Amino acid sequence: MTEIFVSPERVAARDDLTVVDVRREWDYANDHIPGAVHVPFERFRDSGDAMEGTLPTPTAFGSLLGGAGIEPRDRIVAYDGGHGVYASRLLVTAEVLGHDPDRLHLMDGDIQAWRRSHETTDAVPDTETAEYVCEPRADGALIGADELEDALDGDAVVVDTRDPVEYDTVHLPGAVNLQWRTLVDDETRRLRPRDELESTLQSHGLRPDRPVRLYCNTGRRLSFVYTVLLELGYEDIGFYEGGIEAWAEHGGPVETTS
Repeated sequence: MTEIFVSPERVAARDDLTVVDVRREWDYANDHIPGAVHVPFERFRDSGDAMEGTLPTPTAFGSLLGGAGIEPRDRIVAYDGGHGVYASRLLVTAEVLGHDPDRLHLMDGDIQAWRRSHETTDAVPDTETAEYVCEPRADGALIGADELEDALDGDAVVVDTRDPVEYDTVHLPGAVNLQWRTLVDDETRRLRPRDELESTLQSHGLRPDRPVRLYCNTGRRLSFVYTVLLELGYEDIGFYEGGIEAWAEHGGPVETTS
């Protein structure tokens, strides 16, 4: 079974893991998991010259990871301060740009969950710049607007991962609203138990044997849902990077909830 999420205990015994903190500079400087390297979230957003949606260029992303000492064969586990929704974006970006999906993991819980049973540090690890050359995947989960439009008339469940108020304002016809926060426990800061996750997904019409197509606005929220679906054994998953604005520019149909 796919193991995407790894526990803080597994991270603490990380002989083979490269731990990556994606929080802002001042958060990382204040305290972080010992040995964690820093790849801030705002640095792997596009800078106006993106591939699609909010993805950075392969050159920019390779330079960013290499600058943090990360190599293409590293087994990465990422974390943040927001349940994993930012860290999951790093993993999805790395997957699209060629990192081995089997070597991409998300810590189950964020820095707050880590602090409850483990120490943090403000010491920055010594790292050497590495060469990281991205090789974007041609067979990955990234889909374009035309493929998303085809999904509206097919067997796939089209999932809007945004907040309900955004969904009510405008969404794709027939899309179900699965807010990413329903998959995490606010008290533990970790993923909900598997049976609860499966129940939530099934109540929205999602099943492992049915294609799923995800979208949001900037790719962050869909990344978390995508990661959870992989953890639960879903295989036919696609995600659209463009968001509602790009979808409207494409001329795709929309509807509102009255």
